[in-house]
Amino acid sequence: MLEIIVCSVEDAIAAEAGGADRLEVISHYEVGGLTPSLEMVKEIAARVSIPLRVMVRESEPFEVYDGLEIERLCEAAWKFAKVGVEGLVLGFLLYGERGAILDLDLMERVLLSAPRLKATFHRAIEELPNPAYAIEELKSYPQIDRVLTSGGGKAWRDKVRDFAMLQEKAQPEIEILVGGGTDAEVIRLLKPAGIREFHVGKAVREGERLDGVVLAEKVRELKQLI
Repeated sequence: MLEIIVCSVEDAIAAEAGGADRLEVISHYEVGGLTPSLEMVKEIAARVSIPLRVMVRESEPFEVYDGLEIERLCEAAWKFAKVGVEGLVLGFLLYGERGAILDLDLMERVLLSAPRLKATFHRAIEELPNPAYAIEELKSYPQIDRVLTSGGGKAWRDKVRDFAMLQEKAQPEIEILVGGGTDAEVIRLLKPAGIREFHVGKAVREGERLDGVVLAEKVRELKQLI
């Protein structure tokens, strides 16, 4: 399964033409993705036929305390559900003396705003001291069926065993979605470890730049590998 990050209608059309299986719709790619406009999500939904997952993240930090921001997160989830997208992409944390933990209360509030949607817990999981334990916690939420992660800061070759362990821990309720620098080399490396889903951004963009447009031919090359 190949999921492509898209920031515009043109990106979405090109990704589908190249054979993408699913799209992650975001704005502000330069900070890891924020909530896109409802208007853009509506237009993408009208122009492509593959599933959409939409980022719900109002600001760069993973920790959210502002009441108005929380209201906007919940409202965005509700509105995206009305558009008919497949799912949301989210991840909220709390920080304390012992490090980060999942902000389950906020996550529940956002998910309850769109109870029929699936959800991906994004790379905020990499901030946690024990991602495998967090995955066990996330299994308690039937809407969450994907965890997106780069596996942390080690070289990709050194993470193969880690990904295999996370995949075993996550299934059957959750699938590990590998992202954060994924390209052809990473796909070749991780496929034998049983990883089936890949999340790709710069590798399919013109010049492999954050501000480059998605190119259908680059998507097609990765799709053939998968």
